[in-house]
Amino acid sequence: MKNEPIVVIKNLGKMFDNTFVVKDSNMTVPKGCVYGFLGANGAGKTTIFKMLTGLLSPTSGAIEVMGLDVTKDREKVLRGIGSLIEAPVFYEHLSAAGNLELHLDYMGTKGFGVETALDMVGLNEIGPKPVSKFSLGMRQRLGIARAFIHKPQILILDEPINGLDPMGIRDMRNLFLALIQKHGMTILLSSHILSEIEHTADIVGVIVNGTVMQEVSLSKIKEKADIRLEDYFFNIMSGGNVSC
Repeated sequence: MKNEPIVVIKNLGKMFDNTFVVKDSNMTVPKGCVYGFLGANGAGKTTIFKMLTGLLSPTSGAIEVMGLDVTKDREKVLRGIGSLIEAPVFYEHLSAAGNLELHLDYMGTKGFGVETALDMVGLNEIGPKPVSKFSLGMRQRLGIARAFIHKPQILILDEPINGLDPMGIRDMRNLFLALIQKHGMTILLSSHILSEIEHTADIVGVIVNGTVMQEVSLSKIKEKADIRLEDYFFNIMSGGNVSC
């Protein structure tokens, strides 16, 4: 059922060197939406994404993904998640197709298939060129393809449009919407480009100094005639509060 939660975190905390970098955070992501995650550098976005994918273990709190406890059912959760977190790492001597084939073998599924996935990210004519020869934008497109090729229920994308030109940004925006509308995925994405979140997200979560301070639908913000979206987001990120 659409709108039921597919990701829920409760009182989440993560400590490094005796300091909480994520603390008392709560998040609810409805199924079938784009959840835009906003925050300043170092606010904790990537740390939360890493905990959602099991790359880091929480210090406190609970994480439930697809009805499963991430810490207890990590392998099951990972089969239902696709992710691009920080700079993607590939087998540099292999082609784009070679890298995707290895990923599908590892996941034990045919997914979308290599040719289809490459076409979806605009790399269908790249041929046998090794990834070591790819531009930053091409690497980012391939990282996105690897994230969704196995048809996960959830995509977690950390700054997915890094290195993309305006055409590439538009292509990925259309791709994300297609993955939701045609394939029933849920997408969590972070971006420093506020306009991209405005174009793409249904719901926005704002994290400040390690704590998710606000979750609100973009439609509610747009209903308020007395506030601009940019002002709203920056006010929350600077420690203010605006109700919707």
